Amino acid sequence: MANFEITEQQTVTVKARADKAINSLKGILLGIISDDKIESYEMKELQLWANEHHYLVNRNPFREFMLLIDNTVSNDIPRKEAIEDLYWLCQKYEHDSIYYSGVTSDLQLLQGIFHGILSDGDLNDTEIIKLHEWLSENEHLNSYYPYDEIRSLVLSIVSDRKIEEEERLVLMAFINQFVELSNNDVKATIDKATADINISGICAVDPEIIFENKTFCVTGILSRGTRTELQNAIKEKGGTPVNSISKKTDYLIIGDTSNACWSYACYGRKVEKALDLRKSGHTIVLVHEFDVFDAI
Repeated sequence: MANFEITEQQTVTVKARADKAINSLKGILLGIISDDKIESYEMKELQLWANEHHYLVNRNPFREFMLLIDNTVSNDIPRKEAIEDLYWLCQKYEHDSIYYSGVTSDLQLLQGIFHGILSDGDLNDTEIIKLHEWLSENEHLNSYYPYDEIRSLVLSIVSDRKIEEEERLVLMAFINQFVELSNNDVKATIDKATADINISGICAVDPEIIFENKTFCVTGILSRGTRTELQNAIKEKGGTPVNSISKKTDYLIIGDTSNACWSYACYGRKVEKALDLRKSGHTIVLVHEFDVFDAI
């Protein structure tokens, strides 16, 4: 009993420290952007904050904070964008309770369901129907990834009450993105079965990319080049690169190496805005950087 009480007290203490750390970060961010100028020494203060709170790196959302700060200091992400992303994350932590609410538990449960479904390397009709039933009973997750995507996919599969083999493989490939199986033989079986299936999560699959008179915004860290190189290539193709999302944006390019604000339960700021615009009827297309570079 005594050990449990100590553990509980330690947990509360860590939570209090995490809250204090995020409040201090939020204050630093507000101070940095107060004059609309972001100097290099101000970014160093963020690095010092990250170093001071590194012991929290395994506690969400601190991993995202640390990655974003590190990538900004190394100039992989523009300073202004990074500050806005960090502030957005602070607000998510405070207001949405995305990391410490029942939503997180349910999303983790969904990931566990994914794991259990694929643990034998097969995806049968009964499992798909049971997954559909669980998704129908948890519509409060509708604005969270990957629930929104898997819900849409499963609905399209069961709508005609007939599950085609290609539909089964597409669903298997999608679910496999979120599962780390320990059985190498099962992993190999799934990889072989889905080898010809192209799944990019929220990104369009094999999109037609038109550059002429279209606007493009980039989020995340690119693996095939720098933002400047990509933006120049877009200009040469007749497109217009922009730094922020709006109703006039035609394409949002998703960097391959994971936006630091992107986690299992949380979209990045630009992605979230793009999805909101898309749900409101605007035809913004989310595309993977590889598809854009291939089109160029």
